[in-house]
Amino acid sequence: MSYGDWKPYVPVAQRRAKAEKAATKAKKAGKDLHPVVAAGRRAIAHTFWGKAWCDNLEAYSDFENRLPRGRTYVRNGSVIDLKIEPGKVRALVMGSRLYQIEISIAAVSDSHWQALAKECTGAIASLVELLQGKLSQAVMTRICQPTTGLFPAPRDIQLDCTCPDWATMCKHVAAVLYGVGARLDAQPELLFTLRQVDANDLVTQAVELPVKTRKASARGKVLDEAQLADVFGIEMDSPEVLPESKKKAPDRRTKLVVAPVGATKKRVGAAAKKKPEAATTAPTASKAASKAARKTKAE
Repeated sequence: MSYGDWKPYVPVAQRRAKAEKAATKAKKAGKDLHPVVAAGRRAIAHTFWGKAWCDNLEAYSDFENRLPRGRTYVRNGSVIDLKIEPGKVRALVMGSRLYQIEISIAAVSDSHWQALAKECTGAIASLVELLQGKLSQAVMTRICQPTTGLFPAPRDIQLDCTCPDWATMCKHVAAVLYGVGARLDAQPELLFTLRQVDANDLVTQAVELPVKTRKASARGKVLDEAQLADVFGIEMDSPEVLPESKKKAPDRRTKLVVAPVGATKKRVGAAAKKKPEAATTAPTASKAASKAARKTKAE
């Protein structure tokens, strides 16, 4: 590539004016742009997640030579659009003209994520506190740990820009990477989207264990009598054994058996018929006795 391919330097004021013009044109065309607005002149990011992202970039020597120009670009409003998707960052940066940037970032591996979630178990109270960066120093250190934390290493990042710079990281790409840090100030959940993991996993791991621990603790609080005696130095009375109650004699009274309605009528009818027979039998026996007495007297 000849040096004639390089575009002339564009002053900041002119570049900013061109960026505003390009943004206005895109809006008229119905495009939804999300420009990056840096929080201050010195620091691009101010929250835990935004600063941690920028610190992670600056920790790698692969990036250190190109990052300063990127900071300048992002501060003067040259990043007119930045969108974060699962595994992708897409952006538009105004230089000597408008350039398109695409950054691919590898997803966190399952084993890597499970190990991270396990080590954070019990240390994160809620998703809100996680996203607000209200974390213990130990959790912050673990999340920001190079190569094994949540932030990507150089090997996880692939860079592409439509500018003529042959360098792996041009100033436009550097501006976009810093722009991600500024965006995480306002939307920290996008880091989990970018790395394709679920932030709730860290919180779920954190709250499951205390629940189980509370159950085990509750069981441990129940002391038997032997433990109470040892703790307080007293003898526990044995529970009074009540004498067995005498068995009741079986009730020998005739049980009342309720017969079917038809059977009852039959019995009542039979009893009614037998009564006259008994009455008839008694006079007959009396007549026989009188007859026998008269016969005896006659003899």
